[in-house]
Amino acid sequence: MQHATVLLCTEGTYPFVGGGVSTWCDILCRELEEYEFTLYAVTGEPEVRLRYELPRNVTGTIHVPLWGAREPADYILADVPFAELAARRKRTTPSAVELRFVPLLHRLLGAMTVDTGPEDDGTLIWQIWRWFQEHDWRLTWKSRAVWDAFAEITAVSHGALQEPTIEDTATALRWLANYLLPLTAPVPRTDIAHTTIAGFPGLAGIVAKLEHGTPYLVTEHGVWVRERYINISTGPFSDYGKRFLMGLSRYLARVNYRCADVISPVTGFNRRWELPYGAPDERIETIPNGIDPGLFTPSPKPPSTAGRPVAVAAARVFPLKDIETMIRSAAVAREQLPDVQYLVYGSLDADIPYVEHCRSVIAELNLEETFVFAGHHSKPAELYNEGDISLLSSISEGFPYTVLESMACARPVVATDVGGVREALEGFGILVPPRDHVAFGEAVVTLLRNPGLRARLGRQAREAVLARFRISHSVGGYREVYERLLAAPRAQTMTDAEAA
Repeated sequence: MQHATVLLCTEGTYPFVGGGVSTWCDILCRELEEYEFTLYAVTGEPEVRLRYELPRNVTGTIHVPLWGAREPADYILADVPFAELAARRKRTTPSAVELRFVPLLHRLLGAMTVDTGPEDDGTLIWQIWRWFQEHDWRLTWKSRAVWDAFAEITAVSHGALQEPTIEDTATALRWLANYLLPLTAPVPRTDIAHTTIAGFPGLAGIVAKLEHGTPYLVTEHGVWVRERYINISTGPFSDYGKRFLMGLSRYLARVNYRCADVISPVTGFNRRWELPYGAPDERIETIPNGIDPGLFTPSPKPPSTAGRPVAVAAARVFPLKDIETMIRSAAVAREQLPDVQYLVYGSLDADIPYVEHCRSVIAELNLEETFVFAGHHSKPAELYNEGDISLLSSISEGFPYTVLESMACARPVVATDVGGVREALEGFGILVPPRDHVAFGEAVVTLLRNPGLRARLGRQAREAVLARFRISHSVGGYREVYERLLAAPRAQTMTDAEAA
């Protein structure tokens, strides 16, 4: 029997990076074994390695690195014959770029400056993709006509307090060229396209819908446009650069939502961001994450941590996890519990400058014996049982697995009240405002000093997981959506529309 096929689109996660979204992807592929998955993985760099042993129903991977390659032929188009690449270069004449691509660029830059508009239907994205299926990426972006048009338009529409410098303009043009690299990749014909985030990997889903009539599903973990705003607003960019990046992010989020047949956030919190960016209310269906409570089970602390109050965290060390607030909370907790220990398990490679900053804060507060970066844990299901409680200090989240896993292990959680954390944790832990290290530290002390409270919250937390947050509940939701999309009539393709 032939299996239905799914193009699963990811960004900076599965199958090359660990974390909650990757856990979700791996569960989805393994549990929906009646489907064949092709992974469409957008990454930051070309040099990656598999972090997961892929299940047998994952039949291929399309790798799209946004940075680090001179041109798409190095990685994205590595399987395209040289003769075809040469033909694309030959077709990419200055006159062809000026007559056919520059008008597309005009429309794109205009769409980035409005809150909503006719370009949100995905047609423009498909037209840019069609251009790059027949023309050379590098020659297009190096064209004088593209530079002149880009510099003229963005100076007016994205300039802020002062006119952008040549460096500002060149940087923004390079950003745009690289962020649109997914539009150079072929998009295979599958039965369903499913993206894990309404951002750059969703470009493949938009193209699949318009080129092949493929039904398109968007699952939001964290809200991509919200997290982009956080990263951009705190990044080392000029005012012009920030306006440009935010405009691009808004536009891509709108197009993803507009083109999706179903939008399935993992938390109801996301709806309040999706609706203002054009997500049709009737297409939003929340499907919470789930875990295996038979894998994550309570057990006593091991001898290595049994003699002191211990808080554990499972988190990649990068700014959205706000590890600095967690560190500063340890200083607050240590004032009342001198022997308290924080153990943080997770990758230290996601943002090395941020890791070094965190280490400097640890040294500044003399927390070397209190706060420990413990690196990779060989048995993640046993991680939470090393502590009395667990911690999450993020400034943005979806519906975090770390909270559900800790709850299943009957460990109460101190967590920031962001994203869908409240939907899982309220009544089973302590919620505090984001970036408030004092409130965070005091909550840690409250739980560590009160074993009766910990036991009651932990017991109730595991009962909640058993009742509401099993893998079978989550995967069953996606199976139902897949079956509904497969049964629905296929969307009209752009070729169909042009022939009508």
